[in-house]
Amino acid sequence: MDILASIPSPGTSEINLGPFPLRGYAVCIIIGVFVAIWYGGRRWVARGGRPGTVADVAIWAVPFGLIGARIYHVATDYQLYFGEGKDPVDAFKIWDGGIGIWGAIAGGAFGAWIVCKRRGIPLPAFADAVAPGIALAQAIGRWGNWFNQELYGRATDVPWALEIDNGRDEGTFHPTFLYESLWSIGVALLVIFADRRWKLGHGRAFALYVAAYTAGRFWVEYLRIDEAHEVLGLRLNNWTSLLVFAAAVAYIVISARRRPGREDPATIEPLPADAGDGAAAGGDEDDGEAEVDAGTDAGADSDAEEPEQAEKAGGKAPAAEGAAEGESGEGDEGDEDGGAERAGKRSAAESR
Repeated sequence: MDILASIPSPGTSEINLGPFPLRGYAVCIIIGVFVAIWYGGRRWVARGGRPGTVADVAIWAVPFGLIGARIYHVATDYQLYFGEGKDPVDAFKIWDGGIGIWGAIAGGAFGAWIVCKRRGIPLPAFADAVAPGIALAQAIGRWGNWFNQELYGRATDVPWALEIDNGRDEGTFHPTFLYESLWSIGVALLVIFADRRWKLGHGRAFALYVAAYTAGRFWVEYLRIDEAHEVLGLRLNNWTSLLVFAAAVAYIVISARRRPGREDPATIEPLPADAGDGAAAGGDEDDGEAEVDAGTDAGADSDAEEPEQAEKAGGKAPAAEGAAEGESGEGDEGDEDGGAERAGKRSAAESR
């Protein structure tokens, strides 16, 4: 049967930038990572964090995420790399495709935890900020499967069917990469809306992302025909999606009861130690200045009280040296003129 339309697959898995060939799969992952960092950083600052923190965490989270993703893939599809006629070295060729999202989340979370613990940042709050960005990164990264002509679904003749000619299968198939990409965009929008509407905090925005993604991953996984381990008639990733979905929903319910609302923006990211020391030093200087001012005021009050006490005692108060020194130059000149005038009068009287 002739189909009305279809989605063509690229003739090559590489993107040539002059003399530098780049794997389309790697390009998609890199773009996705940058989008996640950019948007996650904006959300983190809006929630009370400091600029640059998400990028700092990504330095650890991204490598750990890639390693975890590859380990998960190799562990769950070990038959592709080990056994008769297989080359175990292929297990390290991540550029040829083959990563698992659950390993990526676990590894990335571990890398993020390392940095957050060192900086005193609550990991659930950080996860809430970056959750939509991760979903967008997945939406972009899935196009790497299109470049590699992999992880497609069952044969179909729908107008959006994907053309495959990879030497193994030929024909038109469900573009499961496209389904999951669009679903991930929807997940990102859902988390953004729910977060604004209900002020999700304490890890609930991230849990919503996980629950929504696993719901879509379940039916997308059901369409795929690539080789995978099955348990009780379901692919391993289907079971993983069910278990993770249940755990995410349970977390949302329990967390909402125990810790409603969102974290205080003023405490979401403590100041660095050096900044805190500087602030403390500044406070000490202010205290010192205040003490000096207080001492000066006390001295002035003491000087002012002495003449008053002397007058009450019936005598004339002597001029204090501190008060005389505080007088202006005009006062000193007045005293000198007065002394000269008195001396002149005495001379005149004597001459008479």
